[in-house]
Amino acid sequence: MRLVTAREKDALALAGILWGWAAETPWMPKLHARPDTEVFLERLIAQTEVTAIRNWRGVQGFLARDGEMIHALYLHPRVRGQGWGARLLDQVKARSDRLTLWAFQANEGARVFYRREGFVEVEKTNGAGNDEKLPDVRMVWRREA
Repeated sequence: MRLVTAREKDALALAGILWGWAAETPWMPKLHARPDTEVFLERLIAQTEVTAIRNWRGVQGFLARDGEMIHALYLHPRVRGQGWGARLLDQVKARSDRLTLWAFQANEGARVFYRREGFVEVEKTNGAGNDEKLPDVRMVWRREA
């Protein structure tokens, strides 16, 4: 597997990963149809830096960032727990002094992962600021001096 820059033609595969995660997550409201998720990923690829994990099966995960803000990090279930999320983060950490992201408070697995990767929870909200209206948490990573 290798890390590559996502292209517009990858939007369908990326959308499948994101939509699949939402579909398998019981606490996640089902707000968007798969075609809407594809349009969202096309926009994300056009407007942000999106790094994908690719192997012979195609795209297996991705990280989208804009400056210091990480907008998305999702992996196909078959590659979770193999260090690919950390590799995606390591790539952006190497070029950053500070990174910020939002995670849902209910997504304890993601929060544990990000804490292990050096992120600190700095703010919790009641979810009024996100489409899903779910409580979330802002997490920040800073390069050590």
